[in-house]
Amino acid sequence: MIGAGAAGLTASIFAAEAAVKGDRPQRIVLLDGVKTIGAKILVSGGGRCNVTHEVVTPTDYFGNRRIIKNVLAAFSVEQTVKWFASLGVELKREETGKLFPVNDKARTILTALVNRCHSLGVIIHSDHRVTSVGRPPGPQTGFLVHHTHGILHSRKVILSTGGRSIPKSGSDGFGYSLARRLGHHVTATVPALVPLILEDTMFHKYLSGLSQEVGLTTVVKSRKVDCRKGSMLWTHFGISGPVVMDASRFWTLGHEQGETVEVYGNFLPGQMQEQAKSWLMGRATDNPRRSLLKTWAQQIPERFAEALCSHVECDPNTAVAQLPRKDRDRLLAALTEFKFPVKHDRGWNYAEVTAGGVPLEEINFQTMESKLVPGLYLIGEILDCDGRIGGFNFQWAWATGFLAGRAVSASVCADGEVRR
Repeated sequence: MIGAGAAGLTASIFAAEAAVKGDRPQRIVLLDGVKTIGAKILVSGGGRCNVTHEVVTPTDYFGNRRIIKNVLAAFSVEQTVKWFASLGVELKREETGKLFPVNDKARTILTALVNRCHSLGVIIHSDHRVTSVGRPPGPQTGFLVHHTHGILHSRKVILSTGGRSIPKSGSDGFGYSLARRLGHHVTATVPALVPLILEDTMFHKYLSGLSQEVGLTTVVKSRKVDCRKGSMLWTHFGISGPVVMDASRFWTLGHEQGETVEVYGNFLPGQMQEQAKSWLMGRATDNPRRSLLKTWAQQIPERFAEALCSHVECDPNTAVAQLPRKDRDRLLAALTEFKFPVKHDRGWNYAEVTAGGVPLEEINFQTMESKLVPGLYLIGEILDCDGRIGGFNFQWAWATGFLAGRAVSASVCADGEVRR
């Protein structure tokens, strides 16, 4: 097992449990390149670990959804909840549908996984960075796993190295090199679930810390590729929050491919410009002396209304009934179709997941075994599958780890039967 993150720990547990149940002792070794494992688990969900979501469907993911559907069906949310309960971790549901440990501590999740590994005899070697994986010479079968402390001969190998997000956790993209050397393809990889940096000419710094509901549309080469609504957070560097994080993959992919990518915001989600105009005209009739700022503060945060008025060169203190038509139209356009001057994404250190990876078509979705390299299994973020924010990527880790762990144990047992 290479990589002691969520998927790797899960696969180790299910492989060991299957071996015990089948009364076929197996030596399971989990190698990880960093000294302290599970960093991504610990930082996820603001240190609380968003374990999963109450409803998980293939449409919550990007990738080959037919394959994703089959993988998710093998290990449901209900099974995840029961599994963690068996590990001594009770989960709670929040209004958003996200599931967290009841004590709101990510450490509880990591400790439960590691303790279960230890109780099953799984050997965890941290600070053992794998440098290469290949076939042994001569008639020997299996793999030779070269790492910083020596060489390990293994009958089966599970790659659970993660993607490229949060590289200090150990997932620096080297797993893709291992997969390529073994014969796999890797699609373009870009940061996903990542905040976006805006041009300094914007007013975002003034609004830092403010959250509001928006509609977000991403356009690539003049074609709408994504439309969604949700909470957006203004920050000192640009924009973040769930709706931005979910949409970011479309910006990063388009940018990576050298395409023209534009992101538009509707600060009156669900309203078109004409609807917003009708509302404003109605307010001008009812309260003609009320300022533009106080009028719009009925629909949007006042601090944002002031910043936007200044941005489009409208005096926020102007009486709403005295607003010139050209100023009104300019303001309405900015409210309903605001073009964000995105400069860049915030990079791998701040991305929660990787978009792209090893194509799912190269994997047997019933076992997670490679179709190209017998005995090699690939799970978790290394695969070309990324979910939206809300616990979906962890559910992918649990599900793929479950499938690979059980399959590896069964395969090793079968190999033993054949040799006997």
